Amino acid sequence: MEASSWDALRKQARRLEAQLDDQMIAYRKLVSMKSDGSENDIESDIERSLKQLQQVNSQMQTWVSSGGSEVLSHTLTRHMEILQDLTQEFYRLRSSLRAKQQHASLLDLRDFDRAKFDVEDPSDSADQALLREQAAIGRSTGQVRISSFRASFNCFS
Repeated sequence: MEASSWDALRKQARRLEAQLDDQMIAYRKLVSMKSDGSENDIESDIERSLKQLQQVNSQMQTWVSSGGSEVLSHTLTRHMEILQDLTQEFYRLRSSLRAKQQHASLLDLRDFDRAKFDVEDPSDSADQALLREQAAIGRSTGQVRISSFRASFNCFS
C-alpha cells in the first residue's frame, strides 16, 4: 500500500476538520445571536462537510482494514472521535437554535394577540374588566363560604 494515499487521506481529514471548526464557530455565533434566516446556509455547509469527513474516515477505515499498522488505527480512531464530537456539537447547537426560534415565535404570537386586543372595540375592554371583577367576587365569595363551613364544622367538633 502506498503511504502517500494514507497521507493524502489524513491531510484531507485534517483540512475538513479545520473547515468544520471554522464553520462551527460561525454557527455558534449565529445561535447566540438573534436568527436572521441565514442559518440554513451554514447548516447545509456543515452537513456537507460532516458527510465529506465521514467519507474520508470510511476510506481511511478501508486502508486500515487492509493491513494498516496500529499507529494508523490509532490515527483513524482519533479522526473518528473528532467527527463524532463535531457531529454531536452541531446537533446540540441546531437543537438550541430551533428552541430559540420556537420561543421567539411564541413570543411574537403573544405580542400579536396583545396588539389585536388593544385594537379591539373599547367596549370590549369594559366587558373584560367586568368579567375580571366578577371572577374576583366569585373567588372571594368562595373563600367566605369555605370560612363559614370551617367555622360551623369546628362548632360540632
